Amino acid sequence: MLARFKSTQTVDITVQEQLVPIQHYLRQPHRVIKALVDPSRVENLGQGVFRLKMRPLGFMMLSIQPTVDLKLWAETDGSIALESVNCDIQGIDFINERFNLTLKGTLSPEVENNKTHLIGRADLNVEVNVPPPLAFTPRPIVEATGNRLLSSVLITIKQRLMQQLLIDYREWAIAQQDHVESSPNVALLTSHRSAI
Repeated sequence: MLARFKSTQTVDITVQEQLVPIQHYLRQPHRVIKALVDPSRVENLGQGVFRLKMRPLGFMMLSIQPTVDLKLWAETDGSIALESVNCDIQGIDFINERFNLTLKGTLSPEVENNKTHLIGRADLNVEVNVPPPLAFTPRPIVEATGNRLLSSVLITIKQRLMQQLLIDYREWAIAQQDHVESSPNVALLTSHRSAI
């Protein structure tokens, strides 16, 4: 039985702007990915591609652990986009050969009434041939269970994003500002101005 599961989550985060605009932070995919998911589960493959080893997921009688390769890139408008480019299921060949996961997401800074918001959306879709032990389970039960599972994955990512991204942005912006202020050229310029 071929089953299809899907889930969508949206997010709207008010940004407390730092001296360095958040658009500059969003151009750092290696930082953004670590704000989205647990850094201990991420491997940087280079060229904006990251391998995420997800936590084991319980699906009816099965426990599966997907490994997903995600590509992140910055758009010219300051937004960041994410797309899955590969997925493997460890340990269960029957499912791995008949499993397709698609994840697409965007996160865009928008300014309204002098306030910056991060507006995001993620769409997660899975197609899988259900293995024989579960093939006799009614389709509506299988699909409802799968949809709930995907929803829980996206909600976990959303919660981490809402908590971690702004913290990391603030730390990054402060470090950028400290770096600029400690630059010899800036110090020279400052002393030159004070002498005028």
